[in-house]
Amino acid sequence: SLKLQPIAVVAVMCKPHRCPHINFTGNICVYCPGGPDSDFEYSTQSYTGYEPTSMRAIRARYDPFLQTRHRIEQLKQLGHSVDKVEFIVMGGTFMALAEEYRDFFIRNLHDALSGHTSSCVAEALRHSERSSIKCVGITIETRPDYCLKRHLSDMLSYGCTRLEIGVQSVYEDVAKDTNRGHTVKAVCESFHLAKDAGFKVVAHMMPDLPNVGLERDIEQFIELFESPSFRPDGIKLYPTLVIRGTGLYELWKTGRYKSYSPSSLVDLVARILALVPPWTRVYRVQRDIPMPLVSSGVEHGNLRELALARMKDLGTEDLKMLPVTEMTWFLQCALSSLMGSSTPPASILSFNPVDYLLLIKLLKLRALTQLDNKLLVQVSHSFHKIMYPVMNEFSYHCLYINPWQYFLYDCENMLFIILLYFSPFLGVGTRNYYRKIGYELEGPYMVKTLC
Repeated sequence: SLKLQPIAVVAVMCKPHRCPHINFTGNICVYCPGGPDSDFEYSTQSYTGYEPTSMRAIRARYDPFLQTRHRIEQLKQLGHSVDKVEFIVMGGTFMALAEEYRDFFIRNLHDALSGHTSSCVAEALRHSERSSIKCVGITIETRPDYCLKRHLSDMLSYGCTRLEIGVQSVYEDVAKDTNRGHTVKAVCESFHLAKDAGFKVVAHMMPDLPNVGLERDIEQFIELFESPSFRPDGIKLYPTLVIRGTGLYELWKTGRYKSYSPSSLVDLVARILALVPPWTRVYRVQRDIPMPLVSSGVEHGNLRELALARMKDLGTEDLKMLPVTEMTWFLQCALSSLMGSSTPPASILSFNPVDYLLLIKLLKLRALTQLDNKLLVQVSHSFHKIMYPVMNEFSYHCLYINPWQYFLYDCENMLFIILLYFSPFLGVGTRNYYRKIGYELEGPYMVKTLC
């Protein structure tokens, strides 16, 4: 049902540009399609131009304002609510583009929601706060080497709330073999800096890369979820695809690379999903590149569905997909060592149903290394899909608004004796709501003094 999506996701693409690491590695990653120098010359880097988002961007000539307006109108016609919008900025390494273009792009995203014509990003954000269509988040795709302090500072000024970082593999030899152009150490540093700034961090991972193998693929996901250097808030699984025009295509054509069989890939994805902690969200399981363009790799368009079915056969199940039949909630504070991510450690506060091991409300807290007695709410979200089927319209609003407010109050009271500041990291469109319950804007953060 369309009503299961309270937030409308609007994916937009920046203009085509060359991958930034060509300048010092001489080429792009071996598996990467698209870009100005590829067979798909009007596409952005790592896209073919035939994905739904790519085609919408090309039709709008990559104009951010038109992309946003057209997509919102399309979602309205399909029956979606567009009161709350989350942007995903795609199309290669956005932070490698010139600052003037980035400001223009972000300014037009906010202006498309508010209807105001702004002269700078700060002005666009002020009007976006009061817009009837709320921008509740902006996601930017980036590389680890374009996730440094200066980049993070710019992204905070844009109203960005989530980063999708291209990790692909946690193995140094694989990064080198695929011409990735950065080290695994750079990945760890980018995770640490991004989390310290309050961003949700989503890792892009690619199983089935050259010279890895099934067992090493499993081991790298254990490392990803358990090592304090990684522990992302979410992942996107992109099994390797062989597409013409790439270096990997030449390896495959000459027999130096062979993809996993379809059944092996389903088994692998099922085993990976079984490893995912309850507080880590799986945003996507495969690329939306049309199958006719894929020479080798994923052969099923419903890979996630097949993997979930295989999980049941293996006796495992995604806890976030269990049904909820009882609306009795309690506040559980789990200061778990497993939630330590990078340094310093993070902790989790959650609403759970009494009879189910299921996260309904999740708050991930992070103590800032550079600020004494300050705690940053790094991740906060509801799993809306599991709430809607058992709630009518009236009780839905009671659950969605009032308990979340009580949840914040309980968190504030629980943390009163050890903290001076409680700082949720929020989308621009949610700031006025938090102002009503005692929060104030301090830089890019909404802050409340607890003592």
